[in-house]
Amino acid sequence: MEGDSVPSFIKRCHHMQLFRICILLLLVSVSLPVSAQSMIEKWNDFLERSEFFDSRGKLLGWKKYNEFLERWEYFDSHGRMTKYTKQNQFMNRSETRDKNGKTIATSNTNEFLECEDYRDASGKLIAYKKWNEFFKRYDYFDKNGKWLGYYKYNEFLERWEYFER
Repeated sequence: MEGDSVPSFIKRCHHMQLFRICILLLLVSVSLPVSAQSMIEKWNDFLERSEFFDSRGKLLGWKKYNEFLERWEYFDSHGRMTKYTKQNQFMNRSETRDKNGKTIATSNTNEFLECEDYRDASGKLIAYKKWNEFFKRYDYFDKNGKWLGYYKYNEFLERWEYFER
């Protein structure tokens, strides 16, 4: 009997080692495709603006709504306006312009594909975002449909987080 229990014990140890290796491989394989957080957007109630931070918490800039001009204005971390976005009612799209007023890009809702298209100044598609109901986030794709990353609201931290591929 003793001879039977020793091989059984060794078999159990061997199975435990295999189980641990499988768990380790599973954890590694799950963590590899996970994206790195590259930007955070958080609303600042006191300054009434949305602030952008890198993954280390460094302020990259902010956007603030200008009620007089009815547009979102974007500023770098030194307070210099870099661009602004305004709704063009006639063209039914949002237009992003540089600080001098030159069109950089436009975006509009594509009802057929249920996504938002982003186009350069000449009207060529450069990217699009689409709501992902399963993950409750916006997925971003390049013009060829290659997944670039996603934008998701973190309810616990009350902020938007952008993750790149």
